[in-house]
Amino acid sequence: MRTSISAAAVALGGSLALAALALPTAATAAPAGSNCFDLGVAGKYGEFIEGDDTHSPDAEGAVAIGGNADFSRSGFTVGNELTPAEVAALPGGYALVVGGNLIQGGAHVQVMKGKGVYAGDRIGGGQLEGVQKGASPIDFGKEFAHLRQVSTELAKTVGGAPVAQGRNLTFTGADPVANVFTVTAEVLQKAGDVYLKVPAGSTTVVNVTGGSYDQNKGPTTGFWIWDNAKAKYVQDDKLQSADGGAERARLLWNLPTATSVTKRSGNAWPGGVLAPNAAFDLGTGGPVNGSVWAKSLTGSGGAETHHYPFAGCLPGGGGTPQPSGSPSTGGPAPSGSASTPPGTRSPTPGGSGTPTPGGPSSGGPAPSGSPSAPQGGTGGSGGAGGSGGTKEGGLAFTGADAVLPLTIGGAVVLAAGGGLVYAARKRKANAS
Repeated sequence: MRTSISAAAVALGGSLALAALALPTAATAAPAGSNCFDLGVAGKYGEFIEGDDTHSPDAEGAVAIGGNADFSRSGFTVGNELTPAEVAALPGGYALVVGGNLIQGGAHVQVMKGKGVYAGDRIGGGQLEGVQKGASPIDFGKEFAHLRQVSTELAKTVGGAPVAQGRNLTFTGADPVANVFTVTAEVLQKAGDVYLKVPAGSTTVVNVTGGSYDQNKGPTTGFWIWDNAKAKYVQDDKLQSADGGAERARLLWNLPTATSVTKRSGNAWPGGVLAPNAAFDLGTGGPVNGSVWAKSLTGSGGAETHHYPFAGCLPGGGGTPQPSGSPSTGGPAPSGSASTPPGTRSPTPGGSGTPTPGGPSSGGPAPSGSPSAPQGGTGGSGGAGGSGGTKEGGLAFTGADAVLPLTIGGAVVLAAGGGLVYAARKRKANAS
């Protein structure tokens, strides 16, 4: 009888423990109200450059340059797409800030909305409208120290990898709040076409590792974003963007270690580009449909920065989360921005999914080599070292975080089983 009681107790305790340990590791969503990184003053500008900026003919948003501004090639206009609220949010209302010399060379320079200031000398003369000499209202050293910290911290989240298929590279994530990816510059710059598929309105961070990134190496010819409403990929440009721009407004390319970044002339690059240590070459055609934060910048012709302020929540920071549709840049959300859709988060970090078979449809012919059915792209978060994501970052996470409580639970159940055995033996001994 004693053997029978002991065996039953051990069986009970062991089976309960095994059952606890065998439970699947469910996805755990980050707590609601997680904090976001604040881009500070830099987030209010479409071009925010630490050193020199040699650019023409225009930037749709606000421009801040810590060094010299050379607009002599064909002149420069600034801020045509700014709203009154966005102008009011700028330091001193300055849509153009030049910390060094303003080099005109006889060209026309005009601030369309707001006003402009240059701290150095005006060189070359020419028509100048809405710009005056004065002290810079921005501490560029302080702001770039903060941007570099944000860029470094964002890169610590090791995200899902894209899927390469021929010359196409597809990023797929399913988390409705935030999806983080990690890719080497070498892999990214080999892509002919880059595809992104995430839920409408989710924040997307693409961490790009490496010392340089050059879209001419592929060459990269286009960026395509999945339109959730139309169920097809849409090539991003000035006239169209997926889900009314909801994904583009919350898309950030983070290049923390790059010292040079080159955009291929002709294509439009959607989203903000954070490359605080890089010399950024916009080329001679094709815009960045978002903001650029870089060490220096050059560009001409159609290589503009279009005014699409970053409106996402960069997970893991100490700032206040922004409501869906409210950009962190201090201005209103871009037209057509979607609110975060309801739904259950995916059971893998940041989600994984397979794009609907077929490349881009309607709105123009599909590019040569469009993916027929990219497979296995894993989006979303992962923690540093790939262990599953940041609990503070608005990302789903799995893995080791769930193993520990299950292990402890199993130990507790085993201890309970041992207690049953001990109690049974004691009762038997007392009866004897």
